[in-house]
Amino acid sequence: MNIDFLRSFYFTVKHNNISKAAKHLHITQPALSMQLQNLENTFQVKLLIRGNKGVELTEEGKVVFQYASNLLSIEDNIKKDLECLKKDKEVLYINACKNIGEYTLPCAIYTFKEINPRIDINLSIDNSNNILKKLIENDINLGIVLGKISNDDLVFEHVLSDKFILVTNPNQNISKISINEIYNIPLIFREKDCAASILMEKLLDKHSIKVDNLNITLRMNSPQSIKSSILSGMGFAFLPEIIARHSIRSSQLKEVQIPNFNTNFEYYVVYRKDYTLTNSERKFINFIKSDKRCFCY
Repeated sequence: MNIDFLRSFYFTVKHNNISKAAKHLHITQPALSMQLQNLENTFQVKLLIRGNKGVELTEEGKVVFQYASNLLSIEDNIKKDLECLKKDKEVLYINACKNIGEYTLPCAIYTFKEINPRIDINLSIDNSNNILKKLIENDINLGIVLGKISNDDLVFEHVLSDKFILVTNPNQNISKISINEIYNIPLIFREKDCAASILMEKLLDKHSIKVDNLNITLRMNSPQSIKSSILSGMGFAFLPEIIARHSIRSSQLKEVQIPNFNTNFEYYVVYRKDYTLTNSERKFINFIKSDKRCFCY
């Protein structure tokens, strides 16, 4: 079995287009088509069905694609580990959701680096849904996300508990509202379909608050932009406490109390069940779950 043929097959499926895959692999379309044909001949099964809208996996193709994803991931790890040996260092790749990645994680990474000076760290920030999608598709190997989903192929390990709190500009003279009074205030929400927004909507629904009836004036795709809008006096927002805590202490933001309003949720470190964690990844997971982690607050 030729791993180059598997690579060509993998990227053809990923791009859903032979010409795009050939361009990505820096080979001609006829050469790519020949490699795909050779792979099918190797397994003596049809792997792809070509159509006007791209390529479609056969049932046999789905099996081969999963193994190809795993093998290419292993190959990538081998190359990374060998490169690290040349540099006498390991490289740890972390993909974290915006809430924890932009605010609390940097201090923990700094502490981890002091304990493990031979491990270099590459932190990428994304939203939780994108991180989970990339994990499932074998594009990344380790993520930290808000909440968990039901997926037998992923392992979730608890990292941190948090809750949403309602915040506003300190100049607002409101310090407490009832649950039903949420309808009366101008709100800034995260973008639709992101994990934070979906979770907040579920929590509101548990308290019989219908999102469609709220006065949502803005939707933004980052917690920092929401904080900046509130500082400018543009309304109220539900922010994770780990994001808002420092700004509340420094009187940049003001918490508005809502009695009997439960908004607790969790963060998890997540990886594929069939993935073998590297030494640096397992060290980081053990560290981030321990008392040594020292988050920024």
